[in-house]
Amino acid sequence: MSLTGLVQGVNSFHSNYFNNHRELFERLSGGQSPDVLFITCSDSRIDPCLITQAQPGELFVMRNVGNIIPSYGAASSAESAGIEYAVQALGIKDIIVCGHSHCGAMRGLLQIGTLADQMPAVYDWLKRHGEATRRVVQDNYAGLDPERMLKIAIEQNVLTQIENLETYPAIRSKLHSKQLSLHAWMYEIETGTVFAFNAEKHCFTLMEKRSFPVPDPLITSMVS
Repeated sequence: MSLTGLVQGVNSFHSNYFNNHRELFERLSGGQSPDVLFITCSDSRIDPCLITQAQPGELFVMRNVGNIIPSYGAASSAESAGIEYAVQALGIKDIIVCGHSHCGAMRGLLQIGTLADQMPAVYDWLKRHGEATRRVVQDNYAGLDPERMLKIAIEQNVLTQIENLETYPAIRSKLHSKQLSLHAWMYEIETGTVFAFNAEKHCFTLMEKRSFPVPDPLITSMVS
C-alpha cells in the first residue's frame, strides 16, 4: 500500500470505525489494562490483532526482527523497558512469543556469514542474540532439507525466547507465584493456522480451543 493509500485508510478509519466505536476510544483514553503481552516479529505479514481478533486495548505488543528477547542483562533498553512495563505496571497475566513461517530473520540466521557486509546491524543483532538457536539447528539438524531446517529454527527460536524471558526477575517472581504464564506460538502465514508448543508432546500442535502454557522446570520440579 502506498502512502496515499495509507492516508485514505486513516480518513476511512476516523469516519467509519472510530465513529462507530467512539465510546471504546473515550474509555481507552483513560488508560489501558491488557492481560496479554504479545511478542512477535516486525514482519509486515504478521498482524497480532488480526490473528487473535483482539480489539484496541486488549494486547500489549512488542515487535522486533526475529521476535527476539535477549536474556536479562543482555537486553537493550527497549526490550527490558517493554517487559518491565508490561509485567510491573500493567500486571500482564500471559506472555506469548509468536514466531511465523518463512521468517527472513531466521533464514538470515542460518546463513549469517552473508549478512555482515550488506546488513551489518542485522548481522550484529542476530549474531549476539540468535547464536543459541543457530547452534541447536546446525549441530542437530544440518543434514535436513533447508526448508525443514528453517521451520525448526523458527520453532527453536521461539522456545529460546521463552527461556530468556524466564531470566527476568519480575517474570521469575510472577511465574513462581503463578500470576503469569508463558506461551510459545507459531503462525503459519499460508494457512492462517496458529500452533502452540505442547510440552507434554514436545512439539508445536494445532491450537484449537486453548493454548498450552510452557511449564517452568524450576517450579514444576520443586517438591511442595
